Amino acid sequence: MKFIAAMVMMLGLILTAPLAWAADPVKIGVMAPVTGQWASEGQDMVNIVKLLAEEVNKNGGAGGHMIEIEVGDDGGDPKVASLAAQRLISSGVVAVIGTYGSAITEATQDIYADDDILQIGTGSTSIRLTEKGLPLFFRTCPRDDDQGKVMAREVAALGFKKAAILHDNSSYAKGLADEVRGIIKDSGVEEVFFDALTPGDRDYTTTLTKIKTKNPDVIIFTGYYPEAGMILRQKKEMGWDVAMIGGDATNNSALVDIAGNASAEGYYFISPPGPSDLTDPMSQAFLAEFRSRYNTEPSSVWSMMAGDAFKVLVAAVENVDKVSAESLAEYLHNDLKDFVGFTGPIAFNAKGDRVGDVYRLYQVDGEGRFVLGQ
Repeated sequence: MKFIAAMVMMLGLILTAPLAWAADPVKIGVMAPVTGQWASEGQDMVNIVKLLAEEVNKNGGAGGHMIEIEVGDDGGDPKVASLAAQRLISSGVVAVIGTYGSAITEATQDIYADDDILQIGTGSTSIRLTEKGLPLFFRTCPRDDDQGKVMAREVAALGFKKAAILHDNSSYAKGLADEVRGIIKDSGVEEVFFDALTPGDRDYTTTLTKIKTKNPDVIIFTGYYPEAGMILRQKKEMGWDVAMIGGDATNNSALVDIAGNASAEGYYFISPPGPSDLTDPMSQAFLAEFRSRYNTEPSSVWSMMAGDAFKVLVAAVENVDKVSAESLAEYLHNDLKDFVGFTGPIAFNAKGDRVGDVYRLYQVDGEGRFVLGQ
C-alpha cells in the first residue's frame, strides 16, 4: 500500500509539474470607444492589439507569460469610461491601453491610479494628463503643446494672416485652441474669432456664417473628425472656399466619408504620420497582416499608437523579474530607450510623456487621400 501511495504521489507531481513551471498569464486591458461616434478608432485599437497578442502568444508569450486581452468599451463617453475602467480592474488587468479622447482618459486616470493599474494613453494629447504626477500613467501619443507649436508654425508658413479659431470645449480641443492662440500672434497672424461649437450637432451653418463676417483667410479647427467633416461639407454648400486646418484628431479616413471628396479637398491637418506613411519594414509587414485579416487598413495613426503601447508593455514584461504595475512602470521610465515602434522611436520622460517630435503637415487631395507634406 505504501508503494502504491508513493507511486500515486509521484504521478501527481509529474502531472502538476508543468503547471507549476508555467509563468502566470498577464492580463492587459484595452479601453476604447468600440461603440459611439469614434467607433472606427476603437474597433481598430482592439483589432490591432488582439492581432499583436496572438503573435506574441504564438511565439511562446512575453518572457513565458501568455498575454490575455480584456476589452472595455468606453463609448467615447466619460461616464461610460468610468464604468469600463472599473470592470477592467475587476477582471484582474495589470495594465490598460487607451483610450482615444483626452476627456475620456481623464475620467479614468484616478480610478486606475487608486488601484495601482498602469495606463498608457494612445490618443489623448491634453497637456494636463501628464502634469498630475501620476507615476503609472504614460502615453504613446504626443502632447498638445507640441502640436500647437507645429500648427502655429505651419499656419504662418502657409501665408495666412487672419485666423478664426474654433474648438468644441473638450479637454483636447480647448487645450489645443488655447495653445495655438497663445502662439500665432507672435507669428504675425491675427486672431479674428475664438469660440466653441457643440459637438454632435448636425448643422453648423450659423456658426460658419458668424465666422464669415470676420473675414478670416483660414479656420483653425481643433476638434474631432466628425465635426470637421460636417464643417467642410457645410462650408462648401455655403459656397465659401476659405482654407481650413485642423489638429491630429481629424486624421481619420471617416473625415472624407462625412465631408465628401470635393468638400474635403485642400483641407490641412497636423498629425503624426498615418498608417499609409509608415514605411519601415516592421510596420509594413504588420499592416499587410492587418489588411489580410480585416480586409481594410487602420483608419488612423491613433490605433497604431495603441499597437505601440502594447509593444512597449510586452518589452517591459519580458525584462522585469516579477510582473506588476510598479515594475513595468519602472522599466518604461528608466530602461526603455529608443524602442522601435510602429510610429517611430519611443521613450518616455519622467512625466510619462513620449519624447521627440512626430508631427507633420498633411493635405487632402481631390481623391480624398491624405498627402504628407515635404
